[in-house]
Amino acid sequence: MTSRRKFIKDSSIAFAGISTLPHGCDPVKKISPNDKIRVGAIGAGIMGFKNIDFSLQIPGVELAGVCDLYSGRLERAKERYGKSLQVTNNYHEMINRSDIDAVIVSTSDHWHDQISIDAMRAGKAVYCEKPMVHHIEEGRAVIQTERETGQIFQVGSQGVSSLLCAKAKELYFKGEIGQLIMIECWRDRQSALGAWNYSIPTDASENSVRWDLFQGDAPKQPYDPIRFFRWRNFQDYGTGVAGDLFVHLFSELHTILDSKGPHRIYTTGGLRYWKDGRDVPDVMIGCFDYPKTNNHPAFNLQLRVNFVDGKGGGSGTRLIGSEGVMELSWDSLTLNYNKMKSAPGFGGWDSFDTFSSKEQQAFQKAYNEKYGAITNREQKNQYIYIQPEGANDSISHHKNFYNAMRGDFKIIEDASFGLRAAAPSLAANKSYFEKKIIYWDPEKMELIS
Repeated sequence: MTSRRKFIKDSSIAFAGISTLPHGCDPVKKISPNDKIRVGAIGAGIMGFKNIDFSLQIPGVELAGVCDLYSGRLERAKERYGKSLQVTNNYHEMINRSDIDAVIVSTSDHWHDQISIDAMRAGKAVYCEKPMVHHIEEGRAVIQTERETGQIFQVGSQGVSSLLCAKAKELYFKGEIGQLIMIECWRDRQSALGAWNYSIPTDASENSVRWDLFQGDAPKQPYDPIRFFRWRNFQDYGTGVAGDLFVHLFSELHTILDSKGPHRIYTTGGLRYWKDGRDVPDVMIGCFDYPKTNNHPAFNLQLRVNFVDGKGGGSGTRLIGSEGVMELSWDSLTLNYNKMKSAPGFGGWDSFDTFSSKEQQAFQKAYNEKYGAITNREQKNQYIYIQPEGANDSISHHKNFYNAMRGDFKIIEDASFGLRAAAPSLAANKSYFEKKIIYWDPEKMELIS
């Protein structure tokens, strides 16, 4: 396997100004609208199977093979997609096949960058699950490879392709909420499965699991089925609640606002309930400061994930402006208006009642002279948008990927977008574990000392 650390170092030097296809990279394959696109799935866990099923709903796409490190999943793939399906536990065998046009990378987070890089260099288009990278400094190598090879590369945060996201963007840029002030997002859960304690098969063993390949560049550990099947619970292989859930929120918000991300990041939280050997928190609360850009004012973002939610879990995103609030749920958007009154008003919870009677009369006269002719701004009625029945963000996202391979669509969530969504998520982890504020340059995509 190529040394990831060496590749990251080399790519940092050669990052800027890349436009040519270097020796050793396979050329981009031209795919006409009538050609079949044959895809290989690398990683057949929960999202691996989901991504296969979404892809197969796109006309002209067929499954050519499945790769996984647990033999039971390869057996399951043949049960679901046909006994003749080619399967392997070595991803190199898949990316080197000439009959495969694209791969879907749905592995543990610590393999995302290396497999994506190797696949693009082998001439494959890549659909890579979020977060794009396990560590921020790995991002430049993926961007460099995308630029060098010219291959189609898309990160798998499906919300960016949703009709809901598109409607929110339309309403935001129409100025429906006035000046954006702050955003609140939350993703709460209340179950063992929601907290990533996934089922472990009874036949899990060193004979059925390629533990040696799974570890990759992670610190070496003796075989442990919990670390393999519940890898999200461990920093060696996953990115915790930030890399699993914060990254979706960043992806969607950056799409809605045409934003490149925050520049100041601070998180807190803790391991409150799921003290089962994991080394990532089950509660995380983040504060993110966004700088002023041409597309949005400076604003504050609050993110929360809680895996110990006694009310049963739930989620939401709320964009709060000076004249209204836009709230997004899974399949609907609600816009409530509350424009600031043009006159300040007086009385009620106010110092007016503390004035003498004479001063109250004088104040009221002066107020009427200044504001009497001003009428309050018109309040608009609530607006509700519900996604059309049958709309599916994930299918749309996969469709966009394959359309881009045919030249009919420009990828939105490319490697640069992917790093700008992943980096503040991973910086949230860095802030939590190092107990300090993290500074990030969203334009240059660099950590600031």
